[in-house]
Amino acid sequence: MSAHAMISHLLVFLLSASAASTALAQEGTLNVSLTGIQHERGSIRVGLYSDTKTFRKEAQAVAVQQVAAAPGTVQVSFASLPAGRYAIMAYHDEDGNGELNRRFGMFPTEGYGLSNNPTVMGPPAFEDSAFEVSDGPTVISIDIRY
Repeated sequence: MSAHAMISHLLVFLLSASAASTALAQEGTLNVSLTGIQHERGSIRVGLYSDTKTFRKEAQAVAVQQVAAAPGTVQVSFASLPAGRYAIMAYHDEDGNGELNRRFGMFPTEGYGLSNNPTVMGPPAFEDSAFEVSDGPTVISIDIRY
């Protein structure tokens, strides 16, 4: 085989390998049910996080969904997510100010929930709420607590 033919075969192999690795980049959809919503005032805000350092800092979330509040259960979805580890903090923004209201800067005065529904004392940790998203759909449920 000539040097030119070998280079051509190598280029075809490298291009095929590159296309295969791109096809292997996994994306998934995350479907979230938020349960226990008490009333229809305001909206439900759902922040999706992938980093322990930015967890609960809505301005630094991977994505934020906002839906109208409704008594019972509401649904939100996040599409085309790269496979990985995520956590969610959601809250019932009853007064529409775009933030979780707190008494003394610490204790939530509006309903809120975390992925995995952990019981927390003090600020919630990313690790307690972390879950995996892979290719295909991932479904989770979060209880909104008042």
